[in-house]
Amino acid sequence: MFTGLIREMAHVQSYSNNALTLKAVYTPNIGDSVAVNGACLTVVKVLSGAFVLELSPETQTHIAVENLKGAVHIEPAMQMGARFEGHIVQGHVDCIGVVEKITNNGNSVDFFISIPPEQRRFLVPKGSVTVDGVSLTINETTQTGFRLTIIPHTLKESLFGSYSIGHKVNIETDMFARYIYHLFNPKKKASLSWDQVDKISALY
Repeated sequence: MFTGLIREMAHVQSYSNNALTLKAVYTPNIGDSVAVNGACLTVVKVLSGAFVLELSPETQTHIAVENLKGAVHIEPAMQMGARFEGHIVQGHVDCIGVVEKITNNGNSVDFFISIPPEQRRFLVPKGSVTVDGVSLTINETTQTGFRLTIIPHTLKESLFGSYSIGHKVNIETDMFARYIYHLFNPKKKASLSWDQVDKISALY
């Protein structure tokens, strides 16, 4: 589990044969989970000033692999008892989004991002979304996706400052929106009673 608050901008040393080698200040242990541009990956080797992660074929088909070069966002998995900020992020990329429009507002920049229709149902105005591993608030839903407002600090400390129109990004929609949709999906044969919903809610 992650929070969507990146730890640092690591640099890709190499990416080949399903292995991604990153140079970073952060030093993980073998077997640790690290989110790279929002995708949860497992550390398989630790080097001096770098570490290697493995990408499965499934992961490679769901993320923007062309961005595994230069700088990337990284976030280690959340530790028990750590301060919780951002929102609950699983590191499971749902789809690839595309930056359609960028508008400078003076003290902030609006990014309009399109995503496939299947994932738009999980977008909620003022709800959460993860873009390349960064926890963000959806300011507005659009016919093709959503609008984000990015402040100067985020532009400086993340890859958002380098994004241009047509750039592809990894998207993870809000976990709770997905669960609620699944529970109340009218296409499901079985339906839940409110008593069942209360029991499920009590587990969290």
